[in-house]
Amino acid sequence: MKIAFTQPALMRWMLAAAVALGCHTTLHAADAPVLRVGDQRQGTRGILEASGLLKDLPYRIEWSDFPAAQPLGEALNAGVIDTGALGDAPLIFALAAGARARAVSVSKLQSDGLAIVAGANSTVTDVASLKGRRVATTRGSIGHFLVIVALQKAGLKVSDINLLFLNPSDAKAALAAGAVDAWSTWDPYVAIEELHDHAKVVVNAVGLRDSYTYQAATDDAIRNKRAILADFLQRVADGQRWALAHPQQVAAAQARITGLPQEVLTYVYARAKLHPVPIDAAVMRAQQHTADVYESAGVIPRHLDVRPSFDTSFTLK
Repeated sequence: MKIAFTQPALMRWMLAAAVALGCHTTLHAADAPVLRVGDQRQGTRGILEASGLLKDLPYRIEWSDFPAAQPLGEALNAGVIDTGALGDAPLIFALAAGARARAVSVSKLQSDGLAIVAGANSTVTDVASLKGRRVATTRGSIGHFLVIVALQKAGLKVSDINLLFLNPSDAKAALAAGAVDAWSTWDPYVAIEELHDHAKVVVNAVGLRDSYTYQAATDDAIRNKRAILADFLQRVADGQRWALAHPQQVAAAQARITGLPQEVLTYVYARAKLHPVPIDAAVMRAQQHTADVYESAGVIPRHLDVRPSFDTSFTLK
C-alpha cells in the first residue's frame, strides 16, 4: 500500500480554505514576521480571539481553515503552513506519508465528542448491527481510527462493513439522504448531528482511546521561526486554560467566525474540557498505540516509531 497526496488535491483544499477565510488575516504591519497557522473550523482561532490573546502580537498570523485534519496534514507535508492542530490519528497518517513535521505541544480532551452516529430512525442500534452496512468517515481521521477500534471490540473486521471515505460535508449529506447508514466523525459535527438533526450515537470513543490533540509544526518552522512559534504555543495553552471556565464566550467568538450555531459550540467546548498537558511517556504510548492500530489495519504501509515525531524542547508555563 502506498500513500500519496496529489498536488491538485492539496490545491483544492487550500483554495477552499482561502475562500472560507478570505485567504488570511493580517494582524500586524506587513513587514512583521509571519506564522502560517492551519486551523479546523476555527477552533484554535476562536479560543484565542475570545480570550484576547491575539492582541499585541509581535508577528502576523496567516490563518488557513480546514474542514478536517487530513487536508491540514497535507498542508503541513507540503510546507504550505508552519503549524496546525490535528488529532493523533491524522498526525500518524501525515507522518507515514513523509511529513517533515513534529508534535510540539499536546492537549487532552474528553472522548465523547468522537462518535459513530446514525439517523434518528435508523435500525442501527450498536456496533454489531453495523455489519454489512455503509459507514462513512474521512480517511486517516480520528473517525477512521474509531471505526477500526470499535469494530475490533465488537469482534468485527473492517471488511465486515462497507467503509466509504468522504469529507465531512459529503458524509453529512450522505447520512441525511440515507446513502450511508452511519457516520464516524468528531465535534462539532457530532454535536450538530445530536442537537440539530436528532441523530443517535451508536458508540462514542469513551474507553476506546485516550483523546489527545497535537500542535504540529514543520521542521523548517521549528528551526527558522522558533521564537514566534514558541510564543504562539504558549498563547494556545493559555487560551485553552481560559476557555475551560468560559465555554460560552469561546462559542460566541467561534460562532461569529464560522456561522455555526452558538448553542452547538457551547455544548462542544463544555464537554471537551480541552487543556494542555506535557509531552510525556503516557502521550507517547497513546500515540504509538494509534500507529500500531493503523499499521495492523493496513492504513499505513509500515511500522512507525512515534518517538522521533515529538519535539519536547518547547517548555510551556
